[in-house]
Amino acid sequence: MMSEITITINGKVCKGSQGDTIFKIAKENGIYIPNLCYDPSVARYGACGLCLVQDEKSPKLIRSCSTIAADGQVLCTDNDRIHQARKIALELLMSDHEGDCVGPCRLACPAETACQEYVKQVALGNTREAVRIVKEKLPLPASIGYVCPHPCESECRRRLVEQPISIAMIKRFMATDQLGREDRWKPEIAPPTGKKVGVIGGGPAGLTAAYYLALKGHEVTVHDAMPQMGGMLRYGIPEYRLPKAVLDAEIAEIAECGVKLVNGCKIGRDISFEEYRKQYDAVVVSIGAWKSTPLRCPGENLEGVYGGIDFLRSVALGEPAAIGKRTAIVGGGNTAMDACRTAVRLGAEEVYVIYRRTRDEMPAAADEIDEAIEEGVTFKFLTNPDSILGEGGKVKKLKLQVMELGEPDASGRRSPVPVEGKFEYLEVDSVIEAIGQKVDTAGFDIGLNSRGIIAADELSFHTSLPGVFAVGDATNRGADIAIAAIGEAGRAADVIDAYLAGVERPYRKPYVSKRVVTAEDFKDRETQPRFAVVNRPAAERRCDFRPVNSGYTAEEAMREARRCLECGCHDFHDCRLISTANDIEIHPERLAGAKHARFTETRLAVIERDQGKCITCNLCVRVCDEVVGKGILGLVGRGFETVIKPEFNDPAVIASCKDCLKCAEACPTGALKILDGI
Repeated sequence: MMSEITITINGKVCKGSQGDTIFKIAKENGIYIPNLCYDPSVARYGACGLCLVQDEKSPKLIRSCSTIAADGQVLCTDNDRIHQARKIALELLMSDHEGDCVGPCRLACPAETACQEYVKQVALGNTREAVRIVKEKLPLPASIGYVCPHPCESECRRRLVEQPISIAMIKRFMATDQLGREDRWKPEIAPPTGKKVGVIGGGPAGLTAAYYLALKGHEVTVHDAMPQMGGMLRYGIPEYRLPKAVLDAEIAEIAECGVKLVNGCKIGRDISFEEYRKQYDAVVVSIGAWKSTPLRCPGENLEGVYGGIDFLRSVALGEPAAIGKRTAIVGGGNTAMDACRTAVRLGAEEVYVIYRRTRDEMPAAADEIDEAIEEGVTFKFLTNPDSILGEGGKVKKLKLQVMELGEPDASGRRSPVPVEGKFEYLEVDSVIEAIGQKVDTAGFDIGLNSRGIIAADELSFHTSLPGVFAVGDATNRGADIAIAAIGEAGRAADVIDAYLAGVERPYRKPYVSKRVVTAEDFKDRETQPRFAVVNRPAAERRCDFRPVNSGYTAEEAMREARRCLECGCHDFHDCRLISTANDIEIHPERLAGAKHARFTETRLAVIERDQGKCITCNLCVRVCDEVVGKGILGLVGRGFETVIKPEFNDPAVIASCKDCLKCAEACPTGALKILDGI
């Protein structure tokens, strides 16, 4: 029987057996030491260099997973020197690591939704699990599926084969499929914390912050000035783009999680901001950007001139502004598209969009522009309002300055410049200004930036007031797409939760490994065109506010989802390498240099081996040799050129590999993937 020894780690007295490694004793006593190459089933090795500790009697750092503990040792597992050594070791490993932790679709999503994962579940026909996955980051998936301009699709690698995956349409299908179902996924809610949070503003940012804070056990109340919750999703996006029954159903699910919703309460009118703050342990300001940016041209005060947001809100409230038969919308963004297409549906016979650049520069979504043209909207490119002319105090004409694109600036963008003396005139009954949005901070005694927008730290979301946080369109850079506000609010919820527990923990962007690919990497893929959704005829849809199309059926969504190339790593959630990289802030780009040639090895029959992800920890080689007794894998080459390869000379060996899989189970990085269908 081995004799017992005692060592001290970080001031804690730990018992172990003679012959045990420092790492083993630490682990058995609940002390974490990072490690990638340790496995209790094989002999000690010490390859990765992350398990370093320091003996108080020695100036050298030692590898705890390969060093036998000595009775009476006094050790430290974390100090500045150890941290720096681990950081360098990890940066060296990651500088040669070439793999995708997650797909580029997820990296492009402002809310960091796991696009690849929920798309895969739809491909398998499991919409319930798909919704569970997306709701880790997004509590309004159906609504966002309808309205999001899907930046995820712009980065989808399927575009290198033919066309990107229709991620937004898949999300719309899966989320609406689950809405109202009795067996739909419902989140777990943590026990009550006794903390109260007030959220001002019931738009996408406010509802998101409220949802995730409620799940963490806090008592959350949302106050909003409008008659119903939803913010710009309700009052800034037309019914034909987002059916409000869908939004209502998703807001109801948020309320089911314990969030109290109070409408018709305006800060500064019904209660002072100071009094409001006294009621809560933390306050989230998410008031959005509800003021239209003025044109600042003569005639702007005439009857018949409306802000884009004001116009859309009037329609949502059932009291549409009087725009007459001829209207001009000034602007080139999605608000301008919503306004012009809404004007068509209200019966305007002549609808113009005035934009001072060309179509190529328009920020609006391309499909929105195409659909507006189909519905009869006339686009007047390279024109800009000079003045609005009136008669009897009402709008009569719009004088347009003809523009041209000047020389490119330092960024390469060509700014529009007036063509001297050249004007056009439009006979109109109304003008709708859709050139931007501003924040109305009346009633809020809070720090603003130089643009008059609430200043909030971008990592802690703190404002100038203690306990007051701000997110969404009302902060920093101003109005953005809904998914951006949702992403920010979700990150803020984690920070606020920590704050309520007495901890300052600013958001830190997770580290992920990425690789650069080209169309050449996918030349062997079969072409499978994107499944197109057919819109209702323009002559029909321009007469009502019903959705432009009916979206995917279950069969169509599954077919489209199966086109996914599954770019992200299969082992992302269990990868010890990336987990450690996020425990220790690293910057491997500073050690950039030569990399191993990347190749995929498939001769392991049921296991795919990706050399780009291999860190040569040798675990797979050792497990195959010491545990299985086969020795199929081995190191090939010398020095930096060393790689791991299989050696198959006997069909019986291949057969035994097929039934084993222990090497893949031991791999700490996802370099070994068990193939489907085994």
